Formats: sequence, C-alpha cells, structure tokens
Amino acid sequence: MLIASFIAPIAAANCWIIAAGAGQECIVIDPGGPDVTLQISQICQGHGLKPVATFITHGHIDHTFSVLPTCQGYDIPAYIHSEDRILLTHPERALHPLFAATLEGSTFTEPSDVRELRNGDLLQFLGMKIKAIHAPGHTRGSMLFYFSDDTGDEALITGDVLFAGSIGRTDQPTGSSKDMENTLRTKIWPLPEGLRVLPGHGRETTIGYEKLVNPFLKELRLQL
Repeated sequence: MLIASFIAPIAAANCWIIAAGAGQECIVIDPGGPDVTLQISQICQGHGLKPVATFITHGHIDHTFSVLPTCQGYDIPAYIHSEDRILLTHPERALHPLFAATLEGSTFTEPSDVRELRNGDLLQFLGMKIKAIHAPGHTRGSMLFYFSDDTGDEALITGDVLFAGSIGRTDQPTGSSKDMENTLRTKIWPLPEGLRVLPGHGRETTIGYEKLVNPFLKELRLQL
C-alpha cells in the first residue's frame, strides 16, 4: 500500500493520498487548505498516480477547503457522510461563532458529484476493500475509513476522531462528548492493536499504542 501525505496550511490538517502502489489509481482524503491542488498534483505526478475519488472524513473547512477544485481538476466524485454534506456549502454551521464570522461573505459550492456515505458502506476502489465507519462526536457526520489490501496491509484514516495522544474536540456545533465516548468504545476500541492510524492532524500512530498512552482510551479501559 502506498501512503503519502502533506500538511495543509489551515490548522495543519493532514491530506492523505492512498494507492495500492506507484503508477496506479489513488484516493485523495481531506484536501483542506486554500487550493492545495498543486501539492496533490506533485505527489500524484511523483508516484504516477491517478486520483479517482476524494474521501472527506468530516465537514470542517480545514479538511474540505479544496475539495471543489480537486474534484473539478480530476473530474472525480467526493464521498462524505450524509450528516456532514451540508457543511460543504455551509461550513460555518459546525464552527464556533467567532471563527464562523471570519467566513461571512464567502460562498462555498459543493462538487458536481457528491456521494453520501452511511455506516458500514463497503467501497471498492484501488483493488482494496474500504469500509466507511460512522464515528460521530467531533461532528455529527465524522467518518473513519478502513483500508485493507490483498497483501495484508491495513490502515485507518481517523480524521479528527483519534489523534496520537488525543482525540478531536467535541465542543463545537454538531460535536458531542457523549457521541465521542460511544465512538471510542464501539468503533475504535475493538479495532486490531497493530492497525496503523492516519489522523487528521499530527503524526501516525497505532491502535495498540493509543490504548497504552492516550488518556481518553486509558480512561475507557478502566470502564470496560
């Protein structure tokens, strides 16, 4: 499995690009930041990749800012949970009022081909199995994407659900600490400990390591 990434300028969000290998099709995940299509293009050209879809982990603007030019540039669809689709055109609805005010007067347009996801959807791309897992808490429509290929390689895109040493905040509109606790208990905890975690911000980690050091998962361990 080929995994590449770069850090977008807004809130240091990770944009991930995943393919089965060099010279093949790829998926672009969370193209955030003002027009990061140049960085995406450089990575794709460097590995001989052809984007076939964008996956959006959630509707916060630091993860969606460049979804429109990315989809337009490659003529590809965007996949997002149905609960967060509205945020593609109204990102202010999931932001603190002080930050939402900075978007006043801005107009956002969703890509021409947007496909809504629901929990448990199985997606066939890149010759891989990709499972979409609804994981609310950070936003109502937050998603995890579980990639696995025939060689046994696996990786989990967690967006702003799970970070190395932390979790996503739950105090913004559509966030919920109760939903996040349930997501950690029922969606994160049962995952294989060796599973690679590719978060929306910060460095890569694994499920097993986070169970040992992440205070939110350590607290959950005490409750189980």
